[in-house]
Amino acid sequence: QVQLVESGGGLVQPGGSLRLSCRASGFLLPFSTYGMTWYRQAPGKERELVATITSSGSTRYADSVKGRFTISRDNGERTVTLQMNSLKPEDTAVYYCNARRTRSPLQDYWGQGTQVTVSS
Repeated sequence: QVQLVESGGGLVQPGGSLRLSCRASGFLLPFSTYGMTWYRQAPGKERELVATITSSGSTRYADSVKGRFTISRDNGERTVTLQMNSLKPEDTAVYYCNARRTRSPLQDYWGQGTQVTVSS
């Protein structure tokens, strides 16, 4: 059974930090072959890409989080991490982990999401 399990969400004051983790299990193909992405969805808004890391380790960030968030992966532990610093109230959302293969066989998996709330 394929699973992506996020952890690390919670309530933090503006300017604070959180570290989100996503652990994969049950993949039939090596974890290293998947591009890993964090998305978020705030109430009443569409889901948006936050940060992505390719199978080769290249990263890309939404403009709104550049310089504050860092995505990384540990293929041996089958985890992807999102370090979030200098958090703002507008970062409040449910954060989702996604694993995707863009080469055959195409595969696309989602975690259940973890709530991040930035508020004083």
